[in-house]
Amino acid sequence: MHADYHAILRDAAERWPDRVALASGEEELTYAEVHDAAERLAEALSARGIGPGARVALCLGNEPAWVFAFFALCRLRASAVMLSTAWREREIEHALAVTRPVAVVAGPAQAEVLEAAGRPELAVLSSGSRPGWTGLPDLLDGPRPVVPDDVRRLDPSELELALPFSSGTTGMPKAVRHTHRSLLVATQQWRASLDVGPDDRLQALTPLAHILGIVNVGATFLGGAWIRLFARFSPRSMVDSFEADRITIGMTVAPIAAALDAMADLDQRDLGSLRYLNWSATPVNEELAARVTARTGVGWVTAYGTTEVPVLAAHPVDHGRDARLDTVGLPPEGVEVEARDPATGAFLPRGETGELVARSPAAMAGYLPEPEVSPFVDGGWYRTGDIGHVEPEGWVVVTDRLKDLIKVSGFQVSPVEIENVLMMSPLVADCAVYGVSDERRGEVPCAAVVPADGWTPDAAAILDWLEPQLSSYKALREVVFVDAIPRTPSGKIQRRRLTGTDR
Repeated sequence: MHADYHAILRDAAERWPDRVALASGEEELTYAEVHDAAERLAEALSARGIGPGARVALCLGNEPAWVFAFFALCRLRASAVMLSTAWREREIEHALAVTRPVAVVAGPAQAEVLEAAGRPELAVLSSGSRPGWTGLPDLLDGPRPVVPDDVRRLDPSELELALPFSSGTTGMPKAVRHTHRSLLVATQQWRASLDVGPDDRLQALTPLAHILGIVNVGATFLGGAWIRLFARFSPRSMVDSFEADRITIGMTVAPIAAALDAMADLDQRDLGSLRYLNWSATPVNEELAARVTARTGVGWVTAYGTTEVPVLAAHPVDHGRDARLDTVGLPPEGVEVEARDPATGAFLPRGETGELVARSPAAMAGYLPEPEVSPFVDGGWYRTGDIGHVEPEGWVVVTDRLKDLIKVSGFQVSPVEIENVLMMSPLVADCAVYGVSDERRGEVPCAAVVPADGWTPDAAAILDWLEPQLSSYKALREVVFVDAIPRTPSGKIQRRRLTGTDR
């Protein structure tokens, strides 16, 4: 059977035509309506020369137009270049240079930035109007040419489908090349890991241009479920939606989990519809997660993945309250995860700590631009850059990032360990720990802290609170106060932006 990502929406529209698929603001769209909009957009783009192998940039927020455009490109066997709406001119220029799309679909808010960066010739605006751009409503209401038969018959399995971008924590982002096959497998794995079915109701919190956004929508459609798109997100709006929309699967990352914990009225909210809360992107802060569960009665399901290999491990949903929050779960069917000595490359026995490597049919096809050193090693194993171990029974434990470890007087210090302790302080709303050079000790840890509401920042108070809880070589040299911790769209801390080395 051919791997065809467009089939996810086509089959859902055939099985559940009148079931609501998307909610955005007050608007609700059925599977039949989403499929029809994607088909009409595919026909309009095809009439303008977009076909198999063509790259088209998407620069849209979390709105129905993104879904229409993405599945229209799937239908045409074209490739979607995922531009972030948060990017500025320099970042857009870089993304366009490495992917060279022939067209762009964008929102009005992004049009000015795209024009300054040198947008491709064919431009479509999702709504509104702008000189030199074609309005999406005009395309959808225009003549309906037929998509050529050769496109319908083409096996898309190994064709490039999407180019999301890596987090860019070591420099400018790389475009990650995924095929129909790799993304379809990843989406099937994610649906199974979350146990998404027709009675489920989800939220799209992270940007749809991120790999998690893509597979969240895909898993929803595979399961015949319902998903709300958030044009603007806040923890308060998320909890309001938990209640009003009767959400069954709550998706979070570390800062969202911390915001839930900080809500004074969380105990009074009706969260009875939630089957579980999902924690992705970073290792779980077990004490914080336990506090949220104690106040809400809702348990957690952990998950672990990367843009390059979207689903590496997930905690089985049927374990319920027995979820092991000290692990990121078990690899899904078809995925292998092991630990490898980062110095020698030797595979380590189960239980020993090293760099985690993975082999999966959902692995990317490669990067743009291709790096000098491949992220894959012999046998098709992908180097995650994460430190951890795999238990004998297969449970995966992630402890840190290989490049984030702070080397203090010969000791390896985990910034995540210090962050987890800091997050237990009532003085701290969010934090990030990073290493700075030191002539005597090589490196020393420092912390950026977002102070808790109502507290006057006081570095000495934090250092005094932390001192009895950590070994002396893990002591912070400095605490600096910031308004927000720089993170990727999936919630991972961008430590190099704090040290000024993200270039």
